[in-house]
Amino acid sequence: MPAEPNAILSARSVTKVYRTGVQEVEALRDIDLDIQAGEMVMVMGPSGNGKTTLLNCLSGLDEIDSGQVWVDGQEIHDMSDGARTEHRARRMGFVFQSFNLIPVFTAVENVELPLLNLGVKGREARRRATEMLGRVALDARADHKPTELSGGEQQRVAVARALVSEPAIIWADEPTGNLDSHTAESVLELLQEVHSGGQTLVVVTHDRGIGATGTRLVQMRDGMVVYDGTPDHEHLDAAAATPAI
Repeated sequence: MPAEPNAILSARSVTKVYRTGVQEVEALRDIDLDIQAGEMVMVMGPSGNGKTTLLNCLSGLDEIDSGQVWVDGQEIHDMSDGARTEHRARRMGFVFQSFNLIPVFTAVENVELPLLNLGVKGREARRRATEMLGRVALDARADHKPTELSGGEQQRVAVARALVSEPAIIWADEPTGNLDSHTAESVLELLQEVHSGGQTLVVVTHDRGIGATGTRLVQMRDGMVVYDGTPDHEHLDAAAATPAI
């Protein structure tokens, strides 16, 4: 089956196997998925069932064993490592649970780094980074290093960094996982604001409340998509449940 023509991302028969010695674990099993521009897709399911692996393989951070993934009409796993890295830098943004900010850089330096890596001149990169920090209400903290910022502020810097290159799609892996409930709510509001501006987001979460805010729910279990549809109460409850041991 070819890529969906109007989809910003299409995955077909994606399989990922982790190998440790003689043991093999099929982390993703024959995944088919289409994401349209402007969607806010919540990926949920118990720990160890393939959520983060799905994000990493669909974004090209990890290799796949079989299948195809198109982003912006380009098959990313057919690209060379260098071409895929450049495509990812230009067309994708990432927000991680652990923030992944460079500790010796200020907030504005962290945000402008993707632009500098893309060849944007220093003055223009600084202007755009400062503007983006203003968008996440952190322009007054532009010269502060990560250790001088709260967890919520660090995550807002990470969101600004993800947005600054105007990506086609933003991937967020448990973006509120290291935050207290009040701070998590403010970061979630920011992501919703970004989405309301037309941005496409794919958010990995275990939190039912966060899952309910998406336009679509993808439920993972045993490396497979077992539900793909409206984030209704029944499926949110099932996706957030931890299976009995």
